[in-house]
Amino acid sequence: MPVSALLARIRRLVPQNNSEHYDEIVRNFGVGALRPPPTPMSDSELARAIAEFLKHSPSAESVAALGRRLDPTSPV
Repeated sequence: MPVSALLARIRRLVPQNNSEHYDEIVRNFGVGALRPPPTPMSDSELARAIAEFLKHSPSAESVAALGRRLDPTSPV
């Protein structure tokens, strides 16, 4: 799945009042810290991963946890 399509799905899941979280996700895809899932994720799987990410302030640790949810083979 192209990153742009994944980001569009994520944008729908991140409330506007959490725009700093979305901006952090976009930035980390841009620098390569986040990678798209190697196999498609269902909407519910993606929603659970994003909900967990939104529970914490955007940080290297929360991005790494999201990265592992998106791609379990990720080294982050």
